[in-house]
Amino acid sequence: MQSQGLKDFYDDVARMKPGEIDGPEVWWVERQEALEQAGYILRPRYRPDWKPSWAGTKKHYRKFEDGQGLRLRLCMDATRISDGKPVMLKRLLFQEGPYELQINRRFSSEPLSSNPRNHCAPLLDVIELPNDPPIMVHLLLRPFYNPQFQTFGEFVTFFAQVCEGIQFMHENHVAHRDCTSENIMLDPSNMYPESFHPIKIDRSKDFSGKAKKFTRTWRPTRYLLIDFGLSRQYDPANGPALDEPLRGGDKSAPEHQNGETPCDPFPTDVYYLGNLVREDYIQVSWFHCSEEICKYDGFEFMKPLIADMVQQDPKKRPTMDEVVASFAEVRSKLSAWKLRSRMARNNEIWPVAAWKGVGHWYRTIGYILSRKAAIPEPK
Repeated sequence: MQSQGLKDFYDDVARMKPGEIDGPEVWWVERQEALEQAGYILRPRYRPDWKPSWAGTKKHYRKFEDGQGLRLRLCMDATRISDGKPVMLKRLLFQEGPYELQINRRFSSEPLSSNPRNHCAPLLDVIELPNDPPIMVHLLLRPFYNPQFQTFGEFVTFFAQVCEGIQFMHENHVAHRDCTSENIMLDPSNMYPESFHPIKIDRSKDFSGKAKKFTRTWRPTRYLLIDFGLSRQYDPANGPALDEPLRGGDKSAPEHQNGETPCDPFPTDVYYLGNLVREDYIQVSWFHCSEEICKYDGFEFMKPLIADMVQQDPKKRPTMDEVVASFAEVRSKLSAWKLRSRMARNNEIWPVAAWKGVGHWYRTIGYILSRKAAIPEPK
């Protein structure tokens, strides 16, 4: 028999109308005024006087800007009043990430913050509200994979930057411990000069159409690491780092399959980056053949390095210093033709591949005439 509390919950859900403010959103609505006083304004949906713009129409609420709810319970998009810059607010729960604020502050403070090898997303502000946990303020970012890479040169600069960022964290004795695909972002300020909608990121900020964008080659971007909730700093004076497994987005690390046996988290970071490339761009055959097939044609140049990074034995994996050095050597052997080549999925049917190929080389001619680098690195 259902408890009364559970019954009340289901009754509340049943009474909700499609598109209404739900539980996690209520927390932000209740603090809208305080956030505005702190210098940040929320979208109309989260203001106390909000009324659904689709009321009285027959259109689905998802077609309206104010019908876009939250995707993450602890995060809220906002606009910084002082300059109109889009930002992301994140509630801190210390029981889930006890060192998150500390590590954010460290990499956002001198002398680390101005180091060009630092790829940790900068902490813009910390909002302190009475009786609430702190709220961190970051730039509004995009997933690194959206939009898709067009050329191998675009992928090369992505992988080099992310490896450099993790290497920099390791040099400062910090293991990320969750450097997986959802925690690697791109700074959109160059590629999306008019920004985009924070929930439907393919749409414009005002939801009037598609977001205006430039390619990564035309306007190079910088890749940033986020979410230090599982991150830890270790004292090298205490010897090799050993810690209990903390499983984030990627739960496949071999050293995490032995229950709670303490392990070194630094080789696990190496595994995460290698496995990201293996899972997203290199796919093992479904038929258990020894040969690997690529999700994207032409990715063979990455296979030896990735195989090293995902070795079963963490002690046999390269360090991030070795990964960066090895990839620099791999990168130096790639021709300009290869770097400018299109990253094409191997399951494209030939008419689609031919059509995309024509468009790609038309753009490439423009890049060459405009002297755009084959490896687009931001200034």
